[in-house]
Amino acid sequence: MMSRLRTLTDPDHLPALDPRLIIHRPAEGLGPMERPPRILLLYGSLRERSFSRLAVEEAARLLQMFGAQTRIFDPSDLPLPDQVAGDDHPAVAELREHALWSEGQVWCSPERHGQITGIMKTQIDHLPLELKGKRPTQGRTLAVMQVSGGSQSFNAVNTLRLLGRWMRMFTIPNQSSVAMAYKEFDEAGRMRPSSYYDRIVDVMEELVRFTILTRPHAAQLVDRYSERKDKGIVTPADSHISAALSRSA
Repeated sequence: MMSRLRTLTDPDHLPALDPRLIIHRPAEGLGPMERPPRILLLYGSLRERSFSRLAVEEAARLLQMFGAQTRIFDPSDLPLPDQVAGDDHPAVAELREHALWSEGQVWCSPERHGQITGIMKTQIDHLPLELKGKRPTQGRTLAVMQVSGGSQSFNAVNTLRLLGRWMRMFTIPNQSSVAMAYKEFDEAGRMRPSSYYDRIVDVMEELVRFTILTRPHAAQLVDRYSERKDKGIVTPADSHISAALSRSA
């Protein structure tokens, strides 16, 4: 049972968006489009009016408009790493299940004391590089975002980029950093029209494009000699690696 997914309110209501300028299928022609890309979104604050959550919700609405399926994970009862023996906790299991389901992810953290929050790091720390022979993050695309209470900063997104590389994800070039976030959302929690909102649109467009572009090739792109060696996997003569070697000979 998926009990920790947030319900997205007004998914089709995009008041800050100019519909005349939208490409509804930004990845058209970049790869197979038979099914929607699957995107998991994580945020890094448990406040009732969490600006990282509100930013993620705006991102999810845009992703759905671009044809993606989205899931927003609620980390409110997620334990600290190593707090529960063997990570035997339903919130941990559910987070990992959503990560395995995903083909791309969005991470959005507030910047607190110049860094990402503990809530954000806890979610990432609960995603192992390998889980029963499966990899919850490897080969997936990643978009990084942050919100700040003061002037614009990039400390949090820089850290999220580092973590994405460590988790063997394809972090897209674009990113979003919303300064003075308390000014950018109205009383209903919707983002006001601004260059900050426009950047989130840009980032979600790019995430969909990179996800569709890399999705058919994700397994091949992260195939590693060292892992084949550890597992004793002999490369078939007609594999992509052998073909590449023969072409370069």
